[in-house]
Amino acid sequence: MVQALWLLIGAGTIVLFGAAMQQKNHKLCADVKVEISGAEEHLFIDENDVKQIIHSNEMIVSRALETVELRNIEAALESTPWVKKAELFFDNNQVLQIKIEERQPIARVFTKEGTSFYLDSTGLRLPLSEKLSARVPMFTDFPSDKKVMAAPDSLLLQNVVTLGKYIMADSFWMAQTAQIAITPQSTFELLPTIGDHIVVLCSIDNLDAKFKRLYTFYSRAWMQNGINTYEKLDVQFNNQVVAVKRGTSKAIEDSAKAKQMLANVMQGSLASLTDTSIAVTPEFRVLPVVATVKDSVKAAKPVVKKVKKPVAAVIQKKKLPLKQLNNNKKKTNPLSIVDIKKKPKAVMKKGR
Repeated sequence: MVQALWLLIGAGTIVLFGAAMQQKNHKLCADVKVEISGAEEHLFIDENDVKQIIHSNEMIVSRALETVELRNIEAALESTPWVKKAELFFDNNQVLQIKIEERQPIARVFTKEGTSFYLDSTGLRLPLSEKLSARVPMFTDFPSDKKVMAAPDSLLLQNVVTLGKYIMADSFWMAQTAQIAITPQSTFELLPTIGDHIVVLCSIDNLDAKFKRLYTFYSRAWMQNGINTYEKLDVQFNNQVVAVKRGTSKAIEDSAKAKQMLANVMQGSLASLTDTSIAVTPEFRVLPVVATVKDSVKAAKPVVKKVKKPVAAVIQKKKLPLKQLNNNKKKTNPLSIVDIKKKPKAVMKKGR
């Protein structure tokens, strides 16, 4: 008897609950409210954009709740690049509540091919917006613009995300960073907003220690020597900052190139002299080579000139008869002592 009573109560509850749900489904949607979270500023998607997406086929307001397909609307919202997650439900007042989690851009990347895109905190590519541009760290010279990248490029993209996150988390470095260049070796060089110099970061290892050393250098060295004294600051080494004064690195580079060119000439390597990989700058130009390798080697050989010895050192003195020696003493030039062979004397004939 008791069991039958409980069964009747349970069945009645289910019937009442179903009736209530059926009655609610027949009610109409009263309003739509949108809540966006995730990004500090809603840059690329706002409430109007969300409402435009959900009303693309038909207006939601004043429609019966049972006719609104929430899952389809969620899928449409999440297919938008800037929406990370969407959640929809009706509250007790028949208001459609839409909660959007927006993706957070942390870097803007420019490729060597000239294309550009944003990256979010997960490394997902995001398209540019016609409305405005996000204030995020800018990376240049990324080697690929393909959607499916090779393993090295994919790893480099993750390094960009890590470095972008670090800079965005610090207001000072966010203000001081104008651009981050990606080198052909997939390392990073920072171009600051204030100061005409380059900061060599190299890899993303020990970023906290590297930026602490750089900040210490800024606060101490610049107060003494000025902001434009150095052209390069290398912070990749532990416990030190390698500061290169302005003009020093160019002199070292030109000296190294000059030595290389001299070595190439001595080795007779014409091909290396005409190598197009050598950078031509206004300070250092590679002139066209006209002479051949043989001529270059010939010109490089030292020229040995024979020096004539004094006549006195060449002439071998001979013992002369005493009479001839006495005759030679009367002459003013002592170097004229020679062994004269006897020749018949010329007799001048008197004129007729």
